[in-house]
Amino acid sequence: MKITIKNDILTAEIDTHGAELCSLVRDGLEYIWGANPEIWNRHAPVLFPFICSVKDKTYTAGGRSYTMPTNHGFARDRDFTVICRGESNATFSLKSDEETLRVYPYSFELIVSYRLEGERLEVTFTAENNGNEDMYCYLGGHPGFRCPIDEGESFEDYYIEYDEEELIEQPVGDSMRTVLAGERILPLTHELFKYDVIMKDAPSSAAVSLKSRKSDRAVRLEYPSANCIAVWSPYREDADFVCLEPWSSVPAYADDEFPAIEDKPHAVRIPPDGEYAFTFGIEVR
Repeated sequence: MKITIKNDILTAEIDTHGAELCSLVRDGLEYIWGANPEIWNRHAPVLFPFICSVKDKTYTAGGRSYTMPTNHGFARDRDFTVICRGESNATFSLKSDEETLRVYPYSFELIVSYRLEGERLEVTFTAENNGNEDMYCYLGGHPGFRCPIDEGESFEDYYIEYDEEELIEQPVGDSMRTVLAGERILPLTHELFKYDVIMKDAPSSAAVSLKSRKSDRAVRLEYPSANCIAVWSPYREDADFVCLEPWSSVPAYADDEFPAIEDKPHAVRIPPDGEYAFTFGIEVR
């Protein structure tokens, strides 16, 4: 089921399956990627309780071994319950059950909230620990934006702009590839993504933008609490979208040296009856 929220400027549509943002429209123009199953069959999945995957998709918790069979956890593939709905806001809930406990041994509630405020869509993910022991997770967003946005433009007419100068290096085999050397502007090409996602751990920037050289079209994503920002598009010429991904931290595979989730240095620890809230905002023009 899809839920529509709107204000005088924006209209957003969220699917209860995955609590996934699947449309964001301003002035009749769609900004969210259309989920072509031949390229990438997602719009803006919620990443929980893992970002990417651990080695061999296995990890331990409390001394027991578990398998997380899907990439980016399971939240994106589960049906959420609508717990609050207004004209310009909607909130969704996913609770642990027998199925989740087989792959992730924690009692939790994941609350996903969307709120339109003027030209901004604010998104908040809140992970609540309903158990009696510390809970560990990774949490992040994965919104995909159309690129180009306007007809008559090309993918290469767009660029990524970080708010601050960034040094971004990417491992390629046994060497490192410098993507940005203390710069703010990252020109977009399909070749840029030959080695997969472009990540920045502990970014200086609190926001990143997708901008056109030929028009005023732009997407700005603000991530005040993210410790990693990723930019991704499939490495193929017909991929006409870019994902701007705010993450709680670097992905789980960066912590593969530590099989136990309790020892993974970038996992978020949530005490019993505690919660962890992760917020980001999207502005389009």
